[in-house]
Amino acid sequence: MKLSTLLTATAVCVLALAGCNKSSDTSSSDASGPKPLHLAFVTNNAANFWTIARRGTEQAVKDLQNVTVDFRIPPQATAAEQKTTIDDLLASGVDGIAMSPIDPANQVGMINDAAKQALVFTQDSDVPDSDRTCYIGTDNVAAGHQAGVLVKQALPNGGKIMVFVGKIDAQNAKDRFEGLKEELAGSNVTIVDVRTDNTDTVKAKSNVTDTLVTIPDIAGLVGLWSYNGPAILNAVKDAGKVGQVKIVCFDEDPETLAGVKDGSISGTIVQQPFEFGRLAITNMAKYLRGDKSVVPDNHKIIIPTLVIDKTTVDDFTTKLNALLGKS
Repeated sequence: MKLSTLLTATAVCVLALAGCNKSSDTSSSDASGPKPLHLAFVTNNAANFWTIARRGTEQAVKDLQNVTVDFRIPPQATAAEQKTTIDDLLASGVDGIAMSPIDPANQVGMINDAAKQALVFTQDSDVPDSDRTCYIGTDNVAAGHQAGVLVKQALPNGGKIMVFVGKIDAQNAKDRFEGLKEELAGSNVTIVDVRTDNTDTVKAKSNVTDTLVTIPDIAGLVGLWSYNGPAILNAVKDAGKVGQVKIVCFDEDPETLAGVKDGSISGTIVQQPFEFGRLAITNMAKYLRGDKSVVPDNHKIIIPTLVIDKTTVDDFTTKLNALLGKS
């Protein structure tokens, strides 16, 4: 997939400070404007990915009236820390929370309890069996298929690959892995295993180093979360195997984009975290002010993913830097 078609059709406004689709907040309770809303956006870790999402929440605040946003990063990437963050927000009287669940299988009860006190959206990772009102994010199965296409292009003769991620039971990780497996089914590429790191970047790199040593004929490495790309790249560089072992990963970490540019990474599947932030805050505000139409019947708002390779990385990086206010 080339960046030009999808970016022009769906995302050019996202990477240009969301100049189009600017929301107008017209509902009001009195002459001074709508009733003030206290909303929150809760991440699942401290990755650079979330800096872009924060810019989206800031854009939403500019577009709306009488909305404040708490942007929270749990001190530790654990479900327990995330629950503490959510409980603190609820105690403060927050009106709505958009969260990226860390342990979806075991957070249903927590989300259901939170939904009794505030509007709850999920973003980035979903808990579809919970009482959350809406999910905003990626179709991660489709994104996994896109990663699988990149793997097949990078390894036309096939070979063994290893997959790396923080937690394989997170819904986005499960879905990406499922899409990857589906895309590679029947090909001459074999997935050896999945190695998890519990969002520990030191462990993420050591997992790769161990793989390169114990499986000397490994042909490809796939990272499913944003920090996995740099961890894989640095381990491959240390082993002196840049170019020999192909790398496919997710998201737009600066090291990942630099690796794509110089050819040491075959490609990366990027989400649009700016839109996660902007739409989560915008749609929660509209929903709380009476516009229930912002939540589709299937309770999901899917933001398309983009495939970034050497032919598209410069254009994407330029637009991303503009979004982040970098020269």
